[in-house]
Amino acid sequence: MGNMVNKMPDSLDRTKKAVKRSRESWFGKIASLFDQTSVEDEVWDELEELLISADVGVATTNKLIEKVKKRVKEEKLSQGVQIRAALKQEMVNLLAFDAGTRSVSNQDKPQIILVVGVNGSGKTTSIAKLAHCFKSEGKRVILAAADTFRAAAIDQLKRWGERVGMEVVAHQPGGDPGAVVFDAIQAAQNRQVQAVIVDTAGRLHTKFNLMEELKKIKRVAGKYDMPQEVLLVMDATTGQNGLAQARHFTEAVGVDGILLAKLDGTAKGGIVLAICDELKIPIIYIGTGEQLDDLAPFDADAFVETIFS
Repeated sequence: MGNMVNKMPDSLDRTKKAVKRSRESWFGKIASLFDQTSVEDEVWDELEELLISADVGVATTNKLIEKVKKRVKEEKLSQGVQIRAALKQEMVNLLAFDAGTRSVSNQDKPQIILVVGVNGSGKTTSIAKLAHCFKSEGKRVILAAADTFRAAAIDQLKRWGERVGMEVVAHQPGGDPGAVVFDAIQAAQNRQVQAVIVDTAGRLHTKFNLMEELKKIKRVAGKYDMPQEVLLVMDATTGQNGLAQARHFTEAVGVDGILLAKLDGTAKGGIVLAICDELKIPIIYIGTGEQLDDLAPFDADAFVETIFS
């Protein structure tokens, strides 16, 4: 991340693809609410209902509507088209984070990206997409199979490594995840690699041991003078349940950014707004499909524009 995020080709097209189902359902209805010239009071109730149905969440929905109503009053907005524009702007404000506060990778040193998330969230596939993206930018990457609890997880990462043409550092199943991370970092230093992407265990967030394990991995990585970031993979189709999971990871290891996988698989794209508002963590990437290329940098303006278009 940091300066790892470049504008991938066709990221606008990919964003369109990712939000297609959301645009054709809830957000299409929201957009058409403001087609009439004057906006009646019942429109606000309808807007509230649609936003909550789109997984924006009650708290974020109320906040958005209050902000738009305030602008309607202060700016004397009366036409539907003006109010829709105000709603879109308030959504962008909610989603846009100051990128300046985020660390920038120093090219002399490998960047360590710890990828966390529950099993089934699309974590390993997302790691492969990320590695593929960095490789297409000419960056060298090492993958670390630090989910040592499941032999299948190690095998899966190795298979992706072969497909993407990336070196994978792995130990035996049941081994020490910290030792895997240590070896991967050593290898990265010796091979002039730009990034080490670490796959971590993702048993459900109620497991105290899992969080302790993640903290330990973070401590091992933290011993090196290298930029380090924690990227949380969330499954967009889990909606509000995913938010509860994300809170556990944030409390345990701190999360710098979110990769929202499977956004193309849900009609409830409003979860994007809930994530940014409630967790106060930026979404860095969105998963836009099944292929290795199906990853796009998240752009608040593009997201809001395409979801309403």
